[in-house]
Amino acid sequence: MGQYVELPGVRTWYETDGAEDAEPLLLLHGGMCTNETWAAQRPDLAAAYRLFLPERRAHGRTPDVDGPLSYQDMADDTVDFIESVVQGPAHLVGWSDGGIVALLVALARPDLVRKVVAIGANFRPAPEISAGPDMFDDMAPDSPGLAPLREMYAAVTPDGAGHWPVVVGKLAAMFAAQPTLTTDDLARITAPTLVLVGDDDMMTLEHTIALYRAIPDAELSVIPRTSHAVPLEKPAQVNALVLDFLGNDPVETMLPVRRARPGPPR
Repeated sequence: MGQYVELPGVRTWYETDGAEDAEPLLLLHGGMCTNETWAAQRPDLAAAYRLFLPERRAHGRTPDVDGPLSYQDMADDTVDFIESVVQGPAHLVGWSDGGIVALLVALARPDLVRKVVAIGANFRPAPEISAGPDMFDDMAPDSPGLAPLREMYAAVTPDGAGHWPVVVGKLAAMFAAQPTLTTDDLARITAPTLVLVGDDDMMTLEHTIALYRAIPDAELSVIPRTSHAVPLEKPAQVNALVLDFLGNDPVETMLPVRRARPGPPR
């Protein structure tokens, strides 16, 4: 079950799960998706955390808004959601576009963020970082590749199934030009961050490594034999990594290189 909350920018649908007195954790879904895509994560994560699952503007049961879509507006909505509904700092676990939103929230409002898990996230626009140069060429609303997402949207949207081409057009424009973060921007993130990705993601591994290296003291996990759909393909492994990262302090490694601390002067 879920409900709506009236935020300044958009009337937002969200669901909750887990014990009410547990630490809060936001699950931020991917682009063109709904909360249904978290089905393989919800039981394990809800056993340890109070889950909040907002659906972003123009996604799922949350209506579209006038004008273009932007990651920054979605991040602002998420900040409003945390302040209005969660009412305190929370962990953010974001997949794909949800990971981008999580990074933007961590930048803008570090006081509201405990830890971040960014799954299959990018910090530059799709044309710059795609593993396949023509990957985003076919974004026609009625294309076979978008059929599962189209059906998911049509089943729940308050805007009606006929609004799908409008949403696809807005998202295609957003993917082509956003996000526009720099490594200097990412260096200002203070929340402990896990960067998690499949070894055959839509973005290059080089881009993911640049993301990992830019965030101070970030952690990196590359799941073998998986794609951008890594939470669906190997949910047990993803869930275990997320739970370990959120629930434990980092271990002291024996032979640190990137995390080595300067020794005493000689």
